[in-house]
Parts: sequence; structure tokens; C-alpha cells
Amino acid sequence: MAWNEPGGNRNDNDPWGTGGGRGGNDQGPPDLDEALKKGLDKLNRMLGGKGGRSGGSGGSSSGGGGGFGAILALAAIIAVGYVVFQSFYTVDEQERAVVLRFGEFSRTEEPGLRFKVPLIDDVTKVRVTNVRTAESSGQMLTQDENLVTVDLQVQYRVGDAKAYVLNIRDSNQALAFATDSALRHEVGSSTLDQVLTEGRVELAVRVEQRLQSFLRDYGAGLQIVRVNVESTQPPPAVQDAFREVQRAREDEQQVKEEAETYRNKVVPEARGQAQRMIEEANAYKEEVIERANGETARFLAMLEVYKMSPEVTRERMYLQALEGVLSSTSKVLVDTESSGNMMYLPLDRMTQGRMAGGSKGSSGGSGEQLNIQTLTDQVIQELRGRQETGIRRSR
Repeated sequence: MAWNEPGGNRNDNDPWGTGGGRGGNDQGPPDLDEALKKGLDKLNRMLGGKGGRSGGSGGSSSGGGGGFGAILALAAIIAVGYVVFQSFYTVDEQERAVVLRFGEFSRTEEPGLRFKVPLIDDVTKVRVTNVRTAESSGQMLTQDENLVTVDLQVQYRVGDAKAYVLNIRDSNQALAFATDSALRHEVGSSTLDQVLTEGRVELAVRVEQRLQSFLRDYGAGLQIVRVNVESTQPPPAVQDAFREVQRAREDEQQVKEEAETYRNKVVPEARGQAQRMIEEANAYKEEVIERANGETARFLAMLEVYKMSPEVTRERMYLQALEGVLSSTSKVLVDTESSGNMMYLPLDRMTQGRMAGGSKGSSGGSGEQLNIQTLTDQVIQELRGRQETGIRRSR
């Protein structure tokens, strides 16, 4: 019997015992084997086995078998729990899961609760909605052999989870290499002025297109969202000179804008004046043509009348000429040889008109002109009467 076996003489067989004889005080540490057996018995009863000790060697054998069965049952429970725990996983809305079976691609899982075979399937989750940022900066040569420093920012996301996981070992490093290559290619195809001034936006667009083409050829599974050219600067040694050039260009642009404004103001006015002169010339042309046509028609009509009665027509034309001449003069002509009749001339009124004209100035002059016009009309009427009387007598 072992020294610590239950029921034995612990005082006689315990090498660490302090008491002597059977009547000693048994205050030693608890028996570990006994405690282990009690625990296994309880677990066996919980699993439906028979626990307890029946005494003798048979009881010991039964207790040992029950303990071994309990250990196996516990191990089975733990194994089943582990398998169940490892068989299910969750894919978020922002993720896609790439499943590998024995290291070979099996499928791509969408968001939700998914199942996998433990120890056989390997799941890699990839965020496909997050927009990530990568930056690139460096000095490079332009087409006109000038150095320029370009700072670039690339915004991208994962477009193909399978290609992102399987095709390239390090997608971030591949993106950095592709960005640097695309940037240097486009800067090398542009001049310094284009890179530093108005060509920056176009440079970003070209870099984005070329970079997306590179990533598509690599099969990186990345999609470029946007490329921003943060800054473009010349080397520090020539920055001051370049700023002076920029200010000169800005002044040149300002002068051009002012000249364009002045041109937009003056040119329409000049065009309007030219158009007005053209319209006036056309109107004068039409007026002259119409007047000439009228004079021609009147002359032709008078010619027809003249052919019918030349003497009368000639006399009438003579009188009309006299009327036109005498209407604008202050002289009065009287033909006293053609008739012995006495002609009444209101000399008093003519004298009063002249005196009033001398005292009133310009207003009197108009009154004198009125009196002279009246007398002229009277003389013309008298001459016409005489002419008509002579014509009738001749007939």
C-alpha cells in the first residue's frame, strides 16, 4: 500500500509525518488522487455513467474506466465546439471574403453570415468600399530638360478582391511603383511651363489614365478614384527667378485683358458709326436717284407739251424762271413798254417796311422781304395776264 493511500497508517508511512503511533493527530495536506477521482465520478454521473466506488479492486477498476470515458467525452465536446466556432464567420457590408481551399481559390463571399470548412478553408477579408490614399513625390526631368519637383496624391480603392489577394504579393508597393512610373512618363512628355502653370490639371488627368492602365495590366485589383497634383515647384536654386517670370506673365495677361476690354468697347462703336454712314450714303444715293428720275420724267413730260405748243411753253418756262429769280431778291422790275396801263405800286408800304427793318434789325428784314414778295407776286400775275391776252389775240 502506498504511503498516502486512503485507509493506511499515514503516521507510520508518511516520511514527512510529525506524529507517532496510531493515536497521532492526522492534519496533513489533502490527497490529490482522491480529489481527482471524485471529480471524474461527478463528471461521469453527469454524462450518464455510474459513479462511486464499490470497494475492492473491482471498484477501483470501475472508477478508472469512468474517468477515462469522461475525459474522452470532454475532449469530444471541446472538439465539437471548436469546429462549430471555426465553421461560421461574418462578412461586413464594407468587405468581401476570398475563400481558399487547400491554398487554391474557391469563391468570393458577399456580406452576411458564411460557412467554411475548418482547417481546410482559409478566409481573407478585404475592405472594398474604403477610399485609400497614397502619396508620391520626387524630382524629375521635363521635356525641355528642366528639373521639377512634383507632389502627387492618389486616391484608390479595391475593385477586385480576388485579384487584390491572389495576383500581387504587395499591392501597395506595386501601386507606388506604378504611380512613380506614370508620373515620370507624363512629366517627361511635358514642358516646364506646362507642369508649373496651366498644365497641372491636364497632367493629373493623364497620370490617372496611365496609372489605371498599368494597374489593369498588372491585375492588381485596384481602382483609381482620383489623382491630385498637390504642388509643382522648380528646384530651390531657381525659384526666385521663376517667381519673377510668373509675375511678368501675370502682368502681361492683365495688359492683354485690359486691351481686350478696350477693343470690345471701341470696335462696336466704330462698327455702329460705319454702319450709320453706310445707311446715310445709301439714303442719299436713293434720294439722288429718285430726284433724277423725277426731273427726267418732268422734262420728258414738258418736252411732249413743248412739241404740241412751243411758243406757249417757252413763255411759261420764261415766266417760271423769272418767278424763281425775283422771289429771292429785293428788286422790282416793271415793263412799261408792253402796255400803256398805269401800274399801282404801294410805295408807302414798301418805305414803311424798309424803315421798320432799319429800326428792328432782323425782324424788320423779314417784313421787308414779305412786302417785296407780295409786290413780286403782283408783277408776275400782271405779266401772266398780259401774256395770256397776247396769246388769245394772236389766235
